[in-house]
Parts: sequence; C-alpha cells; structure tokens
Amino acid sequence: MVKIDQIVLPDFPLLLAPMEDVSDPPFRAVCKDNGADLMYTEFISSEGLIRHAIKSRQKLDIFDYERPIGIQIFGGDEEAMAMSARIVEAVNPDLVDINFGCPVKKVVSKGAGAGVLKDVDLMVRLTESVVKSTHLPVTVKTRLGWDDNSKNIEEVAERLQDCGIKALAIHGRTRSQMYKGEADWSLIAKVKNNPRIQIPIFGNGDIDSPQKAVLYKNRYGVDGVMIGRAAIGYPWIFREIKHFIATGEMLPFPSVEERIEVCKKHLRKSVEWKGPKVGIFEMRRHYANYLKGLPGIKEFRARLVTLMLSEEIEAVLDEVAVTYAGYTIERTPIELINYHEKCPV
Repeated sequence: MVKIDQIVLPDFPLLLAPMEDVSDPPFRAVCKDNGADLMYTEFISSEGLIRHAIKSRQKLDIFDYERPIGIQIFGGDEEAMAMSARIVEAVNPDLVDINFGCPVKKVVSKGAGAGVLKDVDLMVRLTESVVKSTHLPVTVKTRLGWDDNSKNIEEVAERLQDCGIKALAIHGRTRSQMYKGEADWSLIAKVKNNPRIQIPIFGNGDIDSPQKAVLYKNRYGVDGVMIGRAAIGYPWIFREIKHFIATGEMLPFPSVEERIEVCKKHLRKSVEWKGPKVGIFEMRRHYANYLKGLPGIKEFRARLVTLMLSEEIEAVLDEVAVTYAGYTIERTPIELINYHEKCPV
C-alpha cells in the first residue's frame, strides 16, 4: 500500500490529474467508476476563492463517493494561499494540493503555477504558508523545472519535503516544453531514488496504455502514476492498467454500447451538477473523444453539439449505439486526441 499521511491507497495507485475545464465532478464520477484511486478537482485560484468568485467556489464541490479526493489551489501570494487553504479545509477534502505545474501564460504571468519554478525560495514560502494554515495533508504537483537550463526538481523535492508536504507528483516536462515532446522520467526516478526522500513520488506524463504504465512502473520505480489526457473520453484506462498489472493480460476494449452508456452517465451528471443549460453546453467538448474512431461519426457529432435537451441528446446517442453495434474502437494514443486543455498540469 501507499500512504499519504493517513490516507491509505493501494499498491501502485492510479491518480486522475487535475485538468482545467475537464476534471469536474461529472468527469471524476466516470473515472472513479473505472478505477481511479485518487482524484483532484480542477485547479482553483486562491485569489478567486478569497474574492468569493462563483466559478472558484463551485469547484469546491466534492462528494463522498469520490473519496479520497484532493482540492488543488494555485497562486503566487503567501497570504492568499494560506487563506484559500483555510477555505478549502472547511469543505473537508482528504488533502490540499498545490499547483506549481500549470504552464499556460495566463497563470504563469501572475507568478503562479509553473511560473513559480523560476523562484524556488518563493515556492518554499508558498508551500510553508499552506502547510501551516491547514490540518489537512498537503501535496504538490509540479514539473522538472522552468526550462532545460533549470531542471531543479531534485532540489525542489527535498526542500518541499522539508516544508512538510506528504506527497509529490512530477510531470516529466519543463514549463518551456508545455506539452510537446516526450516526457522525461529519468529525473523523476532520481527523485524517487534519493535516500532523503521519504514521501510518495508519483510520475506524470504520456501514460496512455497499460503496457506503458507497467514499463514505467518497473523502469522508474515510482509509487504510482498520474493520468490526464489519456482519460479524456476514455476513463477505462484506469481499469485496463489495473487488470494488466494483476494478470499481464489486456482487457477487451469497451464496446460501443458501453461507451454510450458512460457518455450518457457523464451527461446526466453534468446536467445534475451544472443545470440543463450549462451542463449540456459544457458536455459538448466530450462527445468527440467518446466517439473517436467510429467511421462516419461526424454527422452524429454535429447533431450532438447543437441539441439543447438531454432527452434529444440521449436519443442521438442511442442511435449511435444501434448504428455501430458490435463495432470495436481501439484506444486512441493521447497525442492524437483532438482536445485543447487549458491547463492539465
């Protein structure tokens, strides 16, 4: 087993990455159904929480069936981070996670997210302010460094552990890489193998198949892996990895019928949580991923993204199930997923 403070996770846990405009309660529900061991909310602005911004407050919504779950915050001001951690504690998540990894300009320009990678002393102060302001376990998600000339993750890991964090998730890219190129896990392995490091180390970046998850588990020795893009439209990735680790065999790909049923559950959860108008509108970004790989699906997708009633959308999804009954869709590699994430750390 793996422990984050008092939170007990199974051996080699699978974590769902926090992704802006993706990792909301409806998406988390279908990932939990399919085996995600630990999940995080979308990242939440510390300034937004303090200002009582509606969108920031809504991201605090968590449900008991999601546990264990962490709420992720970001910011560049020590006092604001401390105050937001206290606000987060009030909704009783299992842990607080700090985002030091988001590379997008709108976050970095505010001295937050991956922008903090340029100032390790500030990163330490921000972390200390959160740790001291909450009784919850504090974890961190970050990257290897700002660019190729400043891959400081080994120093960062030691100093953040000294601050009192209980686990560290590392994306194997620098901020300057954004999401391009191949993630470099060699430095993640160095952190894990550092005898000073006693907290769990989770690797993140490019895990898109059970085979790769096992390969990286054995090659780099991490305590678990965090999965982001590969779960978009394919929450089955978690159960497939677990089955492959346990048996060495691949599960069959989900049938079209199963894809449709999970998509419908995702839709219903979206409407239930956000209301019919927003829930239906924000669900539109997911259809292409659930249905990717079906020949001639474009006409159905065009209908799905224009309808405004759940009943009509589900009727179209039922048509898809009938039309493609028995058809097998193989998993799509993450680099081919046509989706623009605003900030998957």
